[in-house]
Amino acid sequence: MLKSIAFTLAACAALVFPSTDVRAGSELDGLVQVEVLDGGMTRDGTYMTALRLTLSQGWKTYWRAPGDAGIPPSFNWRGSRNVGAVAITWPEPEVFLTNGLRTIGYSNELVLPVEVTPSKDGTPVRLKGRMDIGLCSDVCIPGSVDFDHRLDAGAGRNPAIVAAMAQRPYTASEAGVKSTTCTLSPTPDGMRVEARITMPSAGGTEIAVIEPGDPRLWAAESATHRAGNVLVTSTELIRDTGGSFAIDRSQIRITVLGKSHSVDIRGCSAG
Repeated sequence: MLKSIAFTLAACAALVFPSTDVRAGSELDGLVQVEVLDGGMTRDGTYMTALRLTLSQGWKTYWRAPGDAGIPPSFNWRGSRNVGAVAITWPEPEVFLTNGLRTIGYSNELVLPVEVTPSKDGTPVRLKGRMDIGLCSDVCIPGSVDFDHRLDAGAGRNPAIVAAMAQRPYTASEAGVKSTTCTLSPTPDGMRVEARITMPSAGGTEIAVIEPGDPRLWAAESATHRAGNVLVTSTELIRDTGGSFAIDRSQIRITVLGKSHSVDIRGCSAG
């Protein structure tokens, strides 16, 4: 099952496409190399591509939910042509512990699969935009990488993209999740969420990451423990502008990171 983040873009008139242009901003020069990979067309008429970030030795970048000390990546797809929607599949990330702080991301290399749905069939697709990222070693540096690439409909399956897709977390069904319930309770600053997940162990010390599904909300680092066949995890959600807010349980996303595998759980029922 494709794990994705969807963006809707305005369709624009066709034009003459430039050659591939991929570069890192000056602040990241020498620390990351960026390449757009072609994976050809799918049976559904979408294009498979990927952003491959090769990091310098000792540096890491971050997952979509990077932890309290991480820098979350963001995307700007302006300048793209004949792009109706973009879906991103995040491979299973690593957990880093540095000076007592937990962050989540990737070391050495990140191949980030991107599935592009064209606005108009049979018309060339240009994928252009910017990815804002953070790179960390002894210090952390925020910066951006720019890309501008005409997708190749005739390209074959790309082994690097196939491998990255295979590294996605299991779905709840694949991992044998029986139920997921969420209990909500107010706190002085926001809302506490406690999730109880009935599922087999993912191996080792499991870490669960709760994402609220609302970009205006911030989630604190979760506390996770197991009670038999139930994994219990909790966090506090806070609105960046303060004030009260409502939580849509169907939009909550929980990722369980274990030694054997990870699990992507979408939504929870009332606890």
